[in-house]
Amino acid sequence: MNDLIQLLPDAIANQIAAGEVVQRPASALKELLENAIDAKARNISVVVKEGGKSLIQVVDDGMGMSITDARMCFERHATSKIRKSDDLFAIRTHGFRGEAMASIAAVAQVEMKTKRSQDELGTVIVIEGSSVKKQEPVVFREGTSISVKNLFFNVPARRNFLKSNAVETRHLVEEFQRVALAYPEVAFTFHQNDMELFNLDSGKLSKRILGIFGKQYRNQLIVCQEESPHISIKGYIGKPEQAKRTRGEQYFFVNNRFIKSNYLHHAVMNAFEALIGSDQHPFYVLFLTIDPKHIDINVHPTKTEIKFDDERTIYGVVRSAVKQALGAHHVVPMIDFSQDVNIADTWEKDEAKRQELRSENDYRTYRGPSLLNKGVKGWEQLFQQNPEDQALQFDPDKAPPEEEQLLTFPSKANQREAVQPLPGQGPLGSGKTFQVEQAYIVAQTSSGLLIFDQQAAHQRILYEQYLRQLEQSGGASQQCLFPQTIHLSPADFALVMDLKEELNDLGFQLTAFGQHSILINGVPADVSIASEKVLVEELLEQFKHFKQELSLGRKENLARSLAKKTSIKRGDPLKYQEMENLAGQLFACQNPNYSPEGIKTFVKLDLNKIEQFFH
Repeated sequence: MNDLIQLLPDAIANQIAAGEVVQRPASALKELLENAIDAKARNISVVVKEGGKSLIQVVDDGMGMSITDARMCFERHATSKIRKSDDLFAIRTHGFRGEAMASIAAVAQVEMKTKRSQDELGTVIVIEGSSVKKQEPVVFREGTSISVKNLFFNVPARRNFLKSNAVETRHLVEEFQRVALAYPEVAFTFHQNDMELFNLDSGKLSKRILGIFGKQYRNQLIVCQEESPHISIKGYIGKPEQAKRTRGEQYFFVNNRFIKSNYLHHAVMNAFEALIGSDQHPFYVLFLTIDPKHIDINVHPTKTEIKFDDERTIYGVVRSAVKQALGAHHVVPMIDFSQDVNIADTWEKDEAKRQELRSENDYRTYRGPSLLNKGVKGWEQLFQQNPEDQALQFDPDKAPPEEEQLLTFPSKANQREAVQPLPGQGPLGSGKTFQVEQAYIVAQTSSGLLIFDQQAAHQRILYEQYLRQLEQSGGASQQCLFPQTIHLSPADFALVMDLKEELNDLGFQLTAFGQHSILINGVPADVSIASEKVLVEELLEQFKHFKQELSLGRKENLARSLAKKTSIKRGDPLKYQEMENLAGQLFACQNPNYSPEGIKTFVKLDLNKIEQFFH
């Protein structure tokens, strides 16, 4: 009987390794960017086409490689950073496993040109599927240029699992942003299909944040800094009022390496407690510097997860740093301990303070805090004053500012013809229809009661209406009297351009207006809104939230997002006819029982059920 176990050929072994290291085009871009950073590059240029499927090119001005090193970098487990096992616990660079280039070359067509400053000529190498096709001298400047073409050309099954070009481009942009944030002293450019998405000059971290996320962050950043014997933290956090419903613009870097950590994220959320809603996420870019011997970065193929030897201490320091930053910028209400607690004594001793308090409080009946002093006589006269003197005088200039009101976008129900009930009757029989707590609609029927959740019911109606419009391309539009301009992040701008056709089917009229900006010329006709700009921004946030949390098709996601943003909300008062139409249109839906999110739209209480409550 022949032996069964044998060594895998190098080409197959590399393809297996590529399954862990190169999961999508963004994975390859990450490895190439990290290699450029390790080569001490000061300028890095990225070019991608068709979401990275046909081309990913990274050009840097780093130290370059010799002829031997250029060939060796494509071998498995070939690295310049590790010499002995102890080096694994002192890693401050990125590419150290020696799998990246070999894995990329196993599933793509790779061309690399490189040259050192001391060499007269550079080297060009062409590899396809781990097979070296060409290696020869070439005239090239100092640095390295690597082009990855036709990713997964020899693994069709893997290529079929790739998403649309827009989705893959978004992942490429995310990886690019992470590296660009970690190294603001390096200049970056990013071109996608011959269109420049980023042109980032070297500078400070704050400048890099504005360059990536937009100038609207200029007044939203709070400096966060903390020093301790074992760890130092620096970076920026966003103001609580700018928190979003999507967990996207949140970055942790440990020794300039991007990581994902739900544990540290919880520390930041804990510091923001009571300042933002439970479904909101603040902006933060935080850099943690720690001795490499206290962490293990070799726990995941993508190197985005690490282990700390003392997680509790790290948690406490992060939470304390964020909380201190919020307090230092007067975001958290603080007690002023400089004020004298003994108000009555201070009042008697300091006439200037008494005059100051009188000017600050515009009540005619106010006579100082003498009521706190039990020794003061004549208090009975307070009840003998002229009623006109006791009236409080209201000064609009000194009135406290009103709280920000939550913007909602109530929408008329679709105009589908429903069976009109007789005057004074509910949708399913005789009886009145009325609203409870401006959240529920109660309708009497011949056999009992129907109780509707007005928000869930309206979401179901709008969801099916928007799905029909997307399928039939029949959404009506209302022109904006004054078109509005929105400045978006490059990733959001690319998302809008990718969704432009579907948004047009819903009734939106959007056009590109300069770099990363869109012009809103029209919105869906049946949407009553206060701000077209806020509608589009919140629609994008909701779309990204569903994209992250749920696996939905593009049209279903868009219909669900717009329905959620434009539906009637709890607390919205409804007229009698609106309640009648809502009930009639709900029962005309294909699935009237549940909202798109699976919430019951109505419950039925028949007479037998009602009698059981009492007998």
